[in-house]
Amino acid sequence: MTRFIHDLFAKEYLEELLSPLGTVNIGRDVSSEVREIDVYFTPITAIPEYSETLGLLGKMASKTAIFEPFRNPATASEICSCLGKSLDVRGELERIFRRENTRYDDDQLPRLWILMPTASKAVVDSFNAIPDTENWLPGIYFLGASLRTAIVAIHQLPETPETLWLRILGKGGVQQRAISQLTALATDDPLRIIALELLYRLQSNLVTDTQQELEPEERELIMAIAPLFQQQLEAAQQQGLERGLERGLERGLERGLEQGLERGLEQGLERGRQEQQRLILENFLRVRFGELTPKMIVFLFPISKLPAAEFTMLLLAFSMLTVDDAGRESAVRLLAESVLQVRSPELGDLLPAAVTNLLALPLAELRLFVEQLPQLSAAQLRQRLG
Repeated sequence: MTRFIHDLFAKEYLEELLSPLGTVNIGRDVSSEVREIDVYFTPITAIPEYSETLGLLGKMASKTAIFEPFRNPATASEICSCLGKSLDVRGELERIFRRENTRYDDDQLPRLWILMPTASKAVVDSFNAIPDTENWLPGIYFLGASLRTAIVAIHQLPETPETLWLRILGKGGVQQRAISQLTALATDDPLRIIALELLYRLQSNLVTDTQQELEPEERELIMAIAPLFQQQLEAAQQQGLERGLERGLERGLERGLEQGLERGLEQGLERGRQEQQRLILENFLRVRFGELTPKMIVFLFPISKLPAAEFTMLLLAFSMLTVDDAGRESAVRLLAESVLQVRSPELGDLLPAAVTNLLALPLAELRLFVEQLPQLSAAQLRQRLG
């Protein structure tokens, strides 16, 4: 079920964002019934600048905390279950304090944050939960002081930078808008990079691990993540261009100021772009399919020459493949098809047969054929693969 995929994303997401500030335990066992807490956080290192960057989430993590994220609105029964786990933890800590003869106050006990997209008035009222607008933003409802618990209705939070990192755990339009707001951050922002990596993993799991038809909301989420992928790719390509420019300048100066500079710039820019795309493709395939097959490696260099737009669309096509033997075979075929289409777009209806015949070649012959491909005419290509 997709709910478990989103639950895993929420736990990993909170772990990554909070780990610089302290110890994060996922799946902490409590009581003899072995009930698991989703995320148990203990602050260790005070980093005011980082906490401020996390906004509302950083404020919640200023003290020991339990986070219980829900993909859908939690029922009264589920909230009671969370309270039960929190009280079990309190009991364990109080026994430790007594055993060690240590004085303590309630501030040393964890606060429970129940995160959910929405919370109905009926549910909130059933726990006598009330807002604390003097100290906290709207959308947060606190139970009695001794229970040290708050219900966080993510969709009721104001859509400001302060709530961004919590709204990414929302649902539907709220989550999609939060994801789109990541584009305003610098491409080398560490939090942006962490969030994107986990969102790509979420996208991949939704596409490959779900045994049932995706809901429209899930498909919209996948599409919301795609532009960020494009932006990050363009940033990587720009970095490759800058490196290529630097190399081109060096080579140009070595060959002669006037002629060398012109050729060096041109070659350096193009080689830098191609090398960056090759590395992106290699890493993408390795993360998605594991160890690259010899045939995949053969196609890496010619694919790296694709224009940026076509290269991005190819990566998106790979992201939609299943992560199994069938998906790996489809990936190899997609690589071969892209190489042939670039070389000879007029193959038309002959393309499927040409791809099959190309992949049927022994590895040594395949490698040689791909190297010779730029020199072959369309007629020669049809003759050899027809």
